[in-house]
Amino acid sequence: MKGDVPTVAVGRILGHEGIGIIEEIGPGVQNFKPGDKVLISCITSCGKCPNCKKGLYAHCEDGGWILGHTIDGTQAEFVRIPHADTSLYPIPPGSDEEAMVMLSDILPTGFEIGVLNGRVKPGDTIAIIGAGPVGLSALLTSQFYSPSEIIMVDLDSNRLDIARKFGATELVNSADGRAVQRIMELTEGKGADVVIEAVGIPATFDICQEVVKPGGNIANVGVHGKSVELHLEKLWIQNITLTTGLVSTNSTPMLLKSVAANKIEPKKLVTHRFKLNDILEAYNVFANASKEQAIKVMITND
Repeated sequence: MKGDVPTVAVGRILGHEGIGIIEEIGPGVQNFKPGDKVLISCITSCGKCPNCKKGLYAHCEDGGWILGHTIDGTQAEFVRIPHADTSLYPIPPGSDEEAMVMLSDILPTGFEIGVLNGRVKPGDTIAIIGAGPVGLSALLTSQFYSPSEIIMVDLDSNRLDIARKFGATELVNSADGRAVQRIMELTEGKGADVVIEAVGIPATFDICQEVVKPGGNIANVGVHGKSVELHLEKLWIQNITLTTGLVSTNSTPMLLKSVAANKIEPKKLVTHRFKLNDILEAYNVFANASKEQAIKVMITND
């Protein structure tokens, strides 16, 4: 929508999240049949190439992030899923459908690229910059590892209030430009062990560089459409680790079990619901997320 991904052709059907009911299968599909209700992974995996064999499905040689990117995506009445056997997951009977949609992308993204890449450990102080859907997903899944403090940073007071309900221990509203000072005060001048960037703009990346403690980790999750300035002149001596990544969704089976066991409740991220015919209104609501108090917008094509 913003032009940050120029490889998306004009006219492409967007969308890489969702659940669906199989209408038809191709001759190579063995694990599914028409009528099955499935979770659609945002990442397509052939399961056979060297990267897939390493669990690096994001860089599948015949897949990766292609839905809504290089092929038509899920915001439609029908969607074609290549490599279905290794790119779909059966939905357990009795599962909440809206919770399942959160497992398509945002929950594994927050977990793998934020929490796992950031190497969150028990007792850590975490700062999550951005309380949007992915930042909140990182907040939910970071609690698997019992951090001692989770500082949530955002411009939107409503999203910060939601973060508090989801388990954040401290809230920082960055609207006044004093986020760095406030985080350092909360950490007694030491900074955070793990800083998760979940916005994707230079200003939020700058905050991460300022508040990571020596020996700490910056896990960049945000999608950046503009270059940022990396302050190696300050960071080279700090023994920090900086990671980036596109989700591989290799954690999806574990997250499915965690949701089924009510260890996390991703359905709480859904704030608005629309029919497919009203998708333009849905986009408008999400574009004005602060005004509309929107987190995750659900579309159905009933």
